[in-house]
Order: sequence, then structure tokens, then C-alpha cells
Amino acid sequence: MDSKIAVIDLKAFYSFVECVERGLNPLTTPLAVCDASRGDGTIVLSVSPYLKEMGVPSRCRKRELPDIPGMIFATPRMELYIKKSAEVVSIVLDYVGEDDIHIYSIDELFINLSPYLKMYKMTPYELVNTIKEKIFEKTRLVSTAGIGDNMLLAKLALDLDGKKNPPYISVWTKEDVPTKLWPVTPLSKMWGISTNFERRLNKYGIFTVGQLANADKNFLKKELGVIGEQLWEHANGIDNTNIREKYVPESTSLSLGQVLFRDYNKDEAKLIVKEMCDDLTSRLREKGFKTGCVSVSIGYSMGVYGGFSRQAKLESPTNDTHIILKELNRIYDKYIEDLPIRRVYLSYGMLTDSEYTQLSLFEDNEESLERENLDKVMDEVKKKFGKNAVLRGSSLTEASTAKERHSQIGGHKR
Repeated sequence: MDSKIAVIDLKAFYSFVECVERGLNPLTTPLAVCDASRGDGTIVLSVSPYLKEMGVPSRCRKRELPDIPGMIFATPRMELYIKKSAEVVSIVLDYVGEDDIHIYSIDELFINLSPYLKMYKMTPYELVNTIKEKIFEKTRLVSTAGIGDNMLLAKLALDLDGKKNPPYISVWTKEDVPTKLWPVTPLSKMWGISTNFERRLNKYGIFTVGQLANADKNFLKKELGVIGEQLWEHANGIDNTNIREKYVPESTSLSLGQVLFRDYNKDEAKLIVKEMCDDLTSRLREKGFKTGCVSVSIGYSMGVYGGFSRQAKLESPTNDTHIILKELNRIYDKYIEDLPIRRVYLSYGMLTDSEYTQLSLFEDNEESLERENLDKVMDEVKKKFGKNAVLRGSSLTEASTAKERHSQIGGHKR
């Protein structure tokens, strides 16, 4: 059976949700989703279709928004957006099985249509349109769609065609590649090609997708590596991805990062490292892992730039907050400079199952067991009463971000 894949994207998702919740028409309402209390430099997560029609980009800073009477600044509500996204997925699951859905992001998902067309006695277009109408009926959210012979063509049909005009559905087949895809320029308009790769391809005289498709594949692979061969295949509409083969990473990691809302000195930022270590290590235990490698990344303030990213292997895998924090502090103290700090990022790698414990010859195992029990008790209290139920005394100082961060999802208010 020929493969038919669809991708459905929720139009201006965050801003649409905010307009619907307020009973406003997104097509006539100047609304921007951003936390205005954070100042003019705060990032705008989404703008209403009304503002998009005026040429306002979806992602910008608050200060870049036009001065319009009646402008609404909607503080992000991530918990609400996650709930609405789940509602949409639930609607799609009324039509297809879980194995035939790939969640791409909070507002976008792929669907394998092929197994269901005969059952519903519908064309791909009719089935997708039915799903889109049901999404609108139940949520009042407008969706756009691309349909193709594979995941790549579906995505290209969406981005380059389906998002632009009603009824917001576009169908691309492999036969459409020369007429619809090859004329595309600049190259960065095509999904999967960054501006960096665009510049590199331009140096070889490649400015359109058609020129990329007709370039020497071996030359591209030699100059750009495996990605060069992949770009050539994509330019020719080739994509052998099976939506049912779910990606399982060879190695796993946990990470946590934050952008600070003022310049921190190195002592204040060390407190942030401590707080983030507490949270990330708690997540590590919750997921049943131990880490064998930890890293610290620091970004300095604008005007200074730079920073560092360093990692270290641990003597043995652990989820002991005390041991991990000790190593993070060692890295931090070794590489930190006396400069204003704006970004802090921690990562734990080489994760292993926490079921197994390797005893240390250099540590009092009784003391280690006491810390393990203390960590367990604190985890249970936080799980039952919230993350702010147990805090370090230093988290009550002005420099702390723990209490505020615990009330957020993805760095934004719930």
C-alpha cells in the first residue's frame, strides 16, 4: 500500500488558545503571549493571526511589537496549553491508533493515514479535513495540515503551502517535487536546512532546492558529511522514515537550565547551581537513575559574552545530592571568572539503573546510607506537599530563583 502521511499543526497555538479563552476573535485581536512584567526584553512566545498579518514575527522581543491601541499581553499559561494539546491528541486518537501518531511538538503531530483510508472509505484529504473540523468543533482551535507520500513531503507541504491559505490543507506527492519543491529559495525556507548550511551550500553555487537535488551526492557527502547526503535525499523528496518505528536514544541524559533576569556575580550564581542540583538530582532519583557524568555550562552577560561548558566523570554512578553537588562545585570553582552571569545549565549523563549500588572504598558507607535516606524523605515530602515544602535556607535569599522556578513550567508561569 502506498504510504500517506499527514502532519497537523495548530495555528498560532498559544495566542489562539488565549483568544478562545477570552471569547475573542484571533483574526481581529492584537494579542501577544508574553509576560509583560519581565520588561521589554522578554520573549514573545506567540502573536495572534491579526498581528501576523501586520508582519509581526511569531518570535520576537516585547520591545519589537508595534504600538497598537488595545494591545493585549497574555501571560503564558503553560499548564493550559499542555491541557489543550492533550485534548487535540485525544481527538486524533478517536480516528487512528497510538502507533500511527508521532508527536512532533506541543502544537504539531504526524499521522499515518494509510491503514485507515479503506476503513473510513475516505481519501487522505477527506480524512484529514474531518479531523481538522472535529478539532475546531471541540476546541475552537484552527489547524493547518500537510499531506504527503512520506513524513518529509507532508512537512514540506505544510510549511511551504498548507499554512498559507484556507482551507489550510496541502497535498504533495513525489511527482510534485520538481514543480513545487525545486524552485524554493533561499534554501533555509526548506525544513531541515539551517542558515549555516545555506551559507555553506551557497559557496558551492547552490541557491535553490533544485540545484541541491541535482548536485553530485558524493561531493555533498565529502564536503558536508552524512548530512550532505541526507540533504540531497530530502531535496529529491526521499524519506524512508517509518512513523511506527519509535526513536529510542542510544544514551540518555537529564538536564536543567535557566536564563537569569539580571546579572549575577559568581557567588550568587553558585547558589543557583546548588538549587538546580537539588532539583535535577531529585528528578534523577524519581526516574530511577544514577549518573556517571555531570556537566556545568555558564553563559556570561551580553556585552561580555563567552562562558564555559565542562564535564567530569564520577568515581562511580550515583544519585547522591551531596556527591554530585561537590563535583559540580569543583567544576564551577575551577572555570568560573569574575564576570556577570546570565545563563546556568546543568546536565547529567551516562545514566544507569539505580537498582545497583557500587560501594566505595574511600567513603563511610554508613554516612552514605544516612544521606540516601535523607534524600528519600525529602523527595517524598516534596512529592506530597510541593517542591517548595522543603528548601535550603539559602533559597530564602534575594538571589534565589528556586521558589519562583518551582511554580513554572518550562520557565513560564503555569
